Amino acid sequence: MLALAVLLVAQPPAKSFPPDEATSQKIAALRGGLDAALAKLPADTEPDLRADVAIYAKAAEWVVRHAEWHSKDTAAQTVRVLEAGIARAKELAAGRSPWREMVGRPVIRGFVSAVDGSVQPVAVTTPTGDWRKLDWQCDVVLHGRDNTLTEVKFIDSKERAKPSASKRVVIEPFGRGNTAYRWAGETDVFEALAVVGPDPKRTVLRGFSMGGAGTWHLGLHHPFRFAAIQPGAGFTTTHGYAKLPDTVPDYVEKCLTIYDAQRYAENVYNVSTVAYSGEVDKQKAAADGVERALKGFPEPLRFTHLVAPGQEHKQPPEWVAKCDAELAKYLPRKDGERERFVTFTPRYGDAGRVKVEALEKQYEPAVVEVVTEDFRTSLTTRNVRRLRFSRTIPGLLDGQPMPVVVATLADGVLEKRDGRWGVPRPGLQKTAGRQGPIDDAFLDPFFVTRPTGAGWHPATDGLARETLTRFADEWDRHLRGWLPLEGKGHRVLFGDPASNPAIAEVLPVLPIRWTRDELVMNGVRYDAATHLPVLLYPLPLHGYVVLNSGHTFGEEEFRGSNALLYPRLGDWAVRKVTGEVVAAGLFDENWQFPAAAPSQ
Repeated sequence: MLALAVLLVAQPPAKSFPPDEATSQKIAALRGGLDAALAKLPADTEPDLRADVAIYAKAAEWVVRHAEWHSKDTAAQTVRVLEAGIARAKELAAGRSPWREMVGRPVIRGFVSAVDGSVQPVAVTTPTGDWRKLDWQCDVVLHGRDNTLTEVKFIDSKERAKPSASKRVVIEPFGRGNTAYRWAGETDVFEALAVVGPDPKRTVLRGFSMGGAGTWHLGLHHPFRFAAIQPGAGFTTTHGYAKLPDTVPDYVEKCLTIYDAQRYAENVYNVSTVAYSGEVDKQKAAADGVERALKGFPEPLRFTHLVAPGQEHKQPPEWVAKCDAELAKYLPRKDGERERFVTFTPRYGDAGRVKVEALEKQYEPAVVEVVTEDFRTSLTTRNVRRLRFSRTIPGLLDGQPMPVVVATLADGVLEKRDGRWGVPRPGLQKTAGRQGPIDDAFLDPFFVTRPTGAGWHPATDGLARETLTRFADEWDRHLRGWLPLEGKGHRVLFGDPASNPAIAEVLPVLPIRWTRDELVMNGVRYDAATHLPVLLYPLPLHGYVVLNSGHTFGEEEFRGSNALLYPRLGDWAVRKVTGEVVAAGLFDENWQFPAAAPSQ
């Protein structure tokens, strides 16, 4: 896969411990040897086995290229990682993969990300014995924030870990480093799980600090993917945890509902939860907020908040053991006859027996309640416009008898119009995976198309190219991959109709008018010589098209608190050549501008 790499001058941190000349030469020689060994592997080598080796080469490449010599041991770690990769390559060339048979200690596996085609690592520990036939538990462990974390450090620390006598399977995703398991980091967690394929009825999601924030987020947004969750500390809201302005634009405020896990607190009803906090840890506020949100909840909950007296920001081993003892009460997962699911976006719409495909008003609470009695099911919804059924469910939907065979109607989808449920009608609308905002495109496979010629105007052309360069550098440095330039998925286009033929191709289906002289967005005219459109829009029969944008946050947010990795522009914006955003907002539920403004 072609990929876009921006080779900027490395920016080492304040403290850097680069290798001496002899070690640098050794690292270079080992890198060359591993690259050559990878190139010699048979073309029909299974992709997942190749990834098990390629991740070692990728780890060293990123450390060297970004001068990530964060400790006195980094150079030695890099040497060990390269030597381990070469050893694996030799085994694989001989048709063997002995690391796949190792038990009782972490083993590094690699997988190719569907998002950008990059190779990402995950550590997997399998217990001794025939664990797949045992009454086994799988722990998915999300690591905390580490500003010096790299693939090299991650791999080396796992390979040097002490053997374990545990009878659990342990999966430890890298999660793109320090993303709080958002965006591509979130997708990576589920791709890492697929490496093993654990039973959701016996899978526990857990983590502390940033890992705790990730556990709250993934567990409450995907409550049917896990048997239980065990978050420690972390954060569950943006306001109050991150330093936000006193007021933020309405479209930003609405987008905060995407990741603020506290708003999804009622999903504890669907997944057993054992939260842990130190009594004097400021991050105790995460679990406290969820507890407050659950006060008055009318149904019994499997929720426990364990608080360690006098403890600061730590989870000592004895408190891990206490959490384990509490979790044991809830395993394996036993699905009940009732579910109650809440979401604010169809991106997170898995309600167990049904999926929320569209909301009447996105970014407002939508609820699905499912009750089964005497083999008949009653579904009650609020603020839900579309539901997808995987099988026939006899019963009532908002008091209306459901079709006899739902799964055969419109691919199992029902839509509510004028208060009645029926077969969906054609028409553009925000649906699951096609609901925005701009940043949503980077949870899924995407590819970038660069400008290939001169743009209409030097200033706007320069802004588009500068934005692409920054996106490529931030993706490389912080999301640990290169921007893909080919493939399938969402189309991310930079430039204007003159510089990029792909933009000229899709322009007729976009809700804007853009010529050499003027840009019209939301009914407002702008000088095309000094203004550039930024937007995300669904293509017919395809995914999104994105114009002139990567993630809408940037370097400052990546280096700051991971709670800052939230959308800044909604679905669309207009930028001046100075970089200033002069207009921005969200499309309505039918992908239209909500209200035309007077011309200017």
